[in-house]
Amino acid sequence: MEASNYDIEGLDLSADQYTVEQNLIRNQYTALDDRGNTVLEGKQKTFELKEEFPFVDADGDDVFTVTAQQIRDYEGQYVLTDARSGEDVVVLDHEYSLLEQIMGATWTIRDPETDAELAAITSRKFVGLFRTGLLGNLIPHHYEITDADGGHVGSISGQLSMKDRYDIEIDDASSVPRVPVVAAAMVIDAIEGH
Repeated sequence: MEASNYDIEGLDLSADQYTVEQNLIRNQYTALDDRGNTVLEGKQKTFELKEEFPFVDADGDDVFTVTAQQIRDYEGQYVLTDARSGEDVVVLDHEYSLLEQIMGATWTIRDPETDAELAAITSRKFVGLFRTGLLGNLIPHHYEITDADGGHVGSISGQLSMKDRYDIEIDDASSVPRVPVVAAAMVIDAIEGH
């Protein structure tokens, strides 16, 4: 399936660069385009049995929600659902491994009907080992975005700042849906507790 089949109606994320910023106090995120304009906002709902992340566009209109399929689970499946149609667009899943600190954690974006892999977002190998020391989460997180065949598509690079800030660079997204990649940057940060 083409990447455009996973677009959200009324949401234009066709640029190649975005910046995601987290609110200093809670898991609330803003995605900015390369001109600094807000294009997407999302936040983690609190006091929910299943984690839920509603997202709104620049006008404050609901565009999609990402919902956990299990109760409070670091690994698992998170479904991105179009707010207008109610259709599931993609599934973001993660299988926890004890080797993540060495090998890197991988989050997979899948088709909700066929379970086909559309893209993967993988943390850089060995970086987790350095984060377990005294500096903890002060070391910025870096992820590589790949397509279903393992080809490089782009990166999500953390910036050194008081609050979490990520630059998303998409070099070639002809086969990878952009909306789930930008949403995943926010959801992964919240779930992994960065």
